[in-house]
Amino acid sequence: MDRGQSSPEPSAPVAPSPSVIAPVRAVVRLRHQVHLLRKRRPPSPAVAPDPGAAALRVPREQPQFFTFDGPAERASRPARKRRRRSRLVLYPETSRKFGPRAERQSRAQRCLLLLVAIVGFQVLNAIENLDDNALRYDLDGLEKTLQRAVFGQPAAVGRLVALLRDYLATHVHSRPLLLALHGPSGVGKSHVGRLLARHFRAVLEDGALVLQYHTRHHCPAPRAATGCREELARRVADVLARAEAEEKTPLLVLDDAELLPPALLDELHGLLQPQRPPRFHNAVYVLLSGAGGAEVTRFVLQNASRAGRADGAEELRAAEEELRASLHALLVRQHPLWEAAAIVPFLLLDKRDVVNCFRDEMAGEGFFPEQARAELLAAQLSYYRVAGREFAVNGCKQVVAAVNLL
Repeated sequence: MDRGQSSPEPSAPVAPSPSVIAPVRAVVRLRHQVHLLRKRRPPSPAVAPDPGAAALRVPREQPQFFTFDGPAERASRPARKRRRRSRLVLYPETSRKFGPRAERQSRAQRCLLLLVAIVGFQVLNAIENLDDNALRYDLDGLEKTLQRAVFGQPAAVGRLVALLRDYLATHVHSRPLLLALHGPSGVGKSHVGRLLARHFRAVLEDGALVLQYHTRHHCPAPRAATGCREELARRVADVLARAEAEEKTPLLVLDDAELLPPALLDELHGLLQPQRPPRFHNAVYVLLSGAGGAEVTRFVLQNASRAGRADGAEELRAAEEELRASLHALLVRQHPLWEAAAIVPFLLLDKRDVVNCFRDEMAGEGFFPEQARAELLAAQLSYYRVAGREFAVNGCKQVVAAVNLL
């Protein structure tokens, strides 16, 4: 074919010649260098404009640099802020270094700390007052006296002193303390009542603050119950008024409480109500009663074998709790007065406790407390014999009459 004729086949793409690539590369290289020069150029110091010299100054053209950006793009570009490096502050070794100032405390926090201090001081003062008020009645001495003079009742004495200690720890109360000592005849209830009255007369230094009321003597059967009620209310009111004036806690002992007429029980129940004036709330009532003696006797005979075992102490204490609960339920059915009473059961006395009663009574009557003679006298009494142990039927009730015959 001739050179002038075109080929019917499509021709391959022609590569750009070196004469076109070289200028493009030169332009890109030039732009890169201009960009570097703009970065390295130091900023010109700002000079305040002088209005007088501005009129004489001839405008001079600023040097122009070649860029691909138009005038509008350069005007809209935000100015960059240079980051300033924070310089390290070096302190001499001998200088004092101060830390940052603490945040200012608010007044509410100071008031809270002051309130906590005041409350703590009041609590400590109250504890000291409790100790002082309890020391007035010498309960430690009372406990030692009861443990030494009352035979065979360590649990009852301990519970009685613990109840008195809790109540007499403070002088202001919401209701009086009612102690109910229950058990069969001859176990030491009346003896404990006499010892309590003697002790409180000594520590209170005023015999008028202790009232002993014997039902058989102050309110015998032929006497009208209405007169007994009025007399008891008057005597109790006088004792409580005197105790309020002296700021002391009186003691009121009522013996043979099981013989009290219902009218007197109602009067005592009214004296214990919280609606009464405050002077009626600060008092200790001790009721000595033989009610529930059969339940106590049955309990002792059923649990006689536990006392001799080493592992029977816990069982015996649990059984005593059940005894108090059963006595409380029995007494509440008789009169609502016993609802607020703290029951203290007195158990049967062992034979060796009866022997100790004889020796103590013989020493008090001027006889030599011989052990053999006391055992001989104790053997003449009646006993319950259970599990190898002997419990006196009438306790120490007949000891005084037997010693008087010597």
